[in-house]
Amino acid sequence: MAGLLSRTSTLIKAKYSKFLNKAENPNETLDYSYEEQLKQLQNVKRGIADVATAKKRLEMQYTSMQQQVAKLDEQAKAALAANREDLAREALTRKAAVQGQLEGIMQQGQELEAQQTKLVEGEKALSAKVESFRTQKEVIKAQYSAAEASVRITEAATGIGDNMADVGAAIDRAKDKTLQMQARAAAVDELTAAGTLTDHLSSGDDIDRQLKEIQQSGQVDADLAKLKAELGAGSAPAAEIAPAPETVEGEATEADPAAEKPAG
Repeated sequence: MAGLLSRTSTLIKAKYSKFLNKAENPNETLDYSYEEQLKQLQNVKRGIADVATAKKRLEMQYTSMQQQVAKLDEQAKAALAANREDLAREALTRKAAVQGQLEGIMQQGQELEAQQTKLVEGEKALSAKVESFRTQKEVIKAQYSAAEASVRITEAATGIGDNMADVGAAIDRAKDKTLQMQARAAAVDELTAAGTLTDHLSSGDDIDRQLKEIQQSGQVDADLAKLKAELGAGSAPAAEIAPAPETVEGEATEADPAAEKPAG
């Protein structure tokens, strides 16, 4: 059972991977990766701004506490001048506490400064990588587009593309239908000529048709005999002498020389 589930899982993963590979567009994938890198770069810049803001707040707090230390020092001096040693001690005690906080703030400020410097260096390196990726992305996209166009042109020229395959199949179907219709037309003509089918558009019945064919055949035979007679008459010898004309007894013809002699 475990082996069957493992094979099924492998088959599903293979099918899914093949589907993703077919559906994946390199241009879209590159653009998406570039957008994700830009988001990371923006996050780094936002982190630098947050660190700089925190450092600025510490600096402002440090300045305020320094002012407080100076004020406490003045208060201690004024209390001693007024013979109020207790107040002077209280002021100096607060001053010491504030100075201790100043040391902590200074240490935090130094840590934030180091963190900000590290983030700025990382932002510069990441920005350079993103810019380099952007350049490579555009080059790869241009190369892919050129290759894709070349493949489409080659497929169209050689007729192996999907569209040209559809066109070729359509042409083959049209040829088959044309041959079928031509064969059907020839068969109908042959059946009509044989009398198997009746031409309802023509006048007369089958007997009339056969009589008409006999008449046409007789006319052809007559024309042929006439042509043979004409050809036979035209080939007779030209030197053949025609017979002498018949004369009536007791009458002389115009060509008879005895008719011209006087009676003697």
